[in-house]
Amino acid sequence: MERYPIPPEKKARMLAFLAMAWDGQWFLKVYEEYGWDAAARLNARVRAAFGRIEMRRMLRALGKPAADDVIDAARIIHTYFRDVLAAGFDAEFVAEGERVEVIVTRCAALSGAKRANLERHDQSCVACPGLWQAYVDVLLPDTPVEIEIREQMGYGAPKCHVVIYARRRG
Repeated sequence: MERYPIPPEKKARMLAFLAMAWDGQWFLKVYEEYGWDAAARLNARVRAAFGRIEMRRMLRALGKPAADDVIDAARIIHTYFRDVLAAGFDAEFVAEGERVEVIVTRCAALSGAKRANLERHDQSCVACPGLWQAYVDVLLPDTPVEIEIREQMGYGAPKCHVVIYARRRG
């Protein structure tokens, strides 16, 4: 039987959307069974674990053992957001020395939470600090990195503002 042709870009967007829908459905079912606090706590653990997988796959796809520095790590994450998670995240990355500031203006996880009409919309925000830490731990395994979450849309801010600092050893 002949198959329908689907262009590669549409396949990629569909897979990104389906991954986010799977994650959202998982959260909703845990929420229904165990309540918001347990669902948010488990979601944070699962999201960080999956974040490590995402960045290991990115490094493998790029043929790199690790990011060169914090700027390269941000470049890899930005590429992932733009080219893999293309369905639902808009972020600007600004590098300055050993620091990168990330301004997120559209978050698919937050949008999904709002569509689900939950009592709270901040479950993705609970997972966010651990996710960013997981990303940089994989990308920069030998570099101490600090993540500072300055603003989060799920807590009422107009944008999410994440700062990644690389600290030198010694």
